[in-house]
Amino acid sequence: MAGAFSFEESLRKSSILLNSRRYTFATRIRRNDGIKKGGRQMKQQFLRKRAALALGLSLAFAAIAAHASTADGVKIGVLTDMAGVTADATGKGSVEAARLAIEEVGGSVLGKPISLVSGDHQHRPDIGSSMVRKWYDTDGVDVVVDVPNSSVALAVQGIAREKKKLVLFSSPGTTALSQAQCSPYGVQWTYTTYALSRGTATAVVNEGNKRWFILASDYAFGKQLAADTEAVVKANGGEVVGTVFHPLNASDFASFLLQAQGSKAQIIAIANAGGDTISAIKQAAEFGIGGAQQLAAMLLLITDVHSLGLQAAQKTYLTVPSYWDMNDGTRAFTKKFEARVGRPPTFLQAGVYSSVRHYLQAVKAAGTADADAVMAKMKALPIDDPFSMNAHIREDGLVVRDMMLAQVKTPAQSKAPWDYYNIVRSIPGDTLAWPLSDSQCPLVKR
Repeated sequence: MAGAFSFEESLRKSSILLNSRRYTFATRIRRNDGIKKGGRQMKQQFLRKRAALALGLSLAFAAIAAHASTADGVKIGVLTDMAGVTADATGKGSVEAARLAIEEVGGSVLGKPISLVSGDHQHRPDIGSSMVRKWYDTDGVDVVVDVPNSSVALAVQGIAREKKKLVLFSSPGTTALSQAQCSPYGVQWTYTTYALSRGTATAVVNEGNKRWFILASDYAFGKQLAADTEAVVKANGGEVVGTVFHPLNASDFASFLLQAQGSKAQIIAIANAGGDTISAIKQAAEFGIGGAQQLAAMLLLITDVHSLGLQAAQKTYLTVPSYWDMNDGTRAFTKKFEARVGRPPTFLQAGVYSSVRHYLQAVKAAGTADADAVMAKMKALPIDDPFSMNAHIREDGLVVRDMMLAQVKTPAQSKAPWDYYNIVRSIPGDTLAWPLSDSQCPLVKR
């Protein structure tokens, strides 16, 4: 009997629900008819209210997310290259450099923990953009650091600007990041193609090497480095007799090097990075380049020299923002870094450490992780770490710093593992940065 009652009761309730839905549907139809009969004005008013409600909800959710990020502590995202052409110079070493900076401040700031996430962009702007957007939107990341590959960096710069989140570029060198595509939320931390080309090309041209051929990688970084190198060579009375671009992560440089040999240039400038630099220099040696024609590496990292060996890399001039053996502070950091990574840091990895350290100091000084407040403090505070010499952040987001002209030691000169550079002289930072009067950055006050 109870079962029969239960069935009848369920049937009755279903009937009521069905009638209710019919009524609701009919009511909506009548309302829609009313809207149509009411004319275009009522429909537009309805749509405006709906849009206003959606905007209000999105702003509310954004505010909640921002509050949650600060309440849960500061989160740092290391966007890097874990397995590609620059993995040795950035990658896991960049993650450890950031971790060491966090540990130096005790692992917390403003009484809240500092957390770290990392990701591999695979040198693809779409992958890097998707990862950073998720970090900012749903994972509560406050600042992104490192970002080797200029094409990826330019894409990330746009997202950070849109989301009003910070990004500190320690590895990409394209000047666009602090020129035409500068951002109030981005800082170009370690170097630019302009700085490296001015430091190295000026020294080599002034030794009497006037005829140049440029071999560059075919993406934003290589193209910018080639253009900057050509400008410096011409400004110092030299000429560029040819330029050729190769694909990223190329395995065969034969056709490019044959063109360079045939140009009769005195200097063949290698304007690429990481594994491409190593491959180009090794294959150049196989082609017998190194007699009448000399190589100039426009971006050479200590890991590149190690892979090449001093016999192949000796006497090469290069410009470096920092060197692991430059002072007691860098040597102390290197000891901790080596315990984790097995070798000294590249200047790119040192840049990650420096940028994270300065960011956390600014968060503490600002009393908040709010992006605008922290950026203001970062620009106001001096950059104070062992790897940075006379460094500060300009209004265009460029860190102007003193650098060094170095020369790779001969095998006989090297006295210890990774003892690879003779420091020739210091180069003042203001000679390595374009004047603000020539800036294309819209943030620069005219």
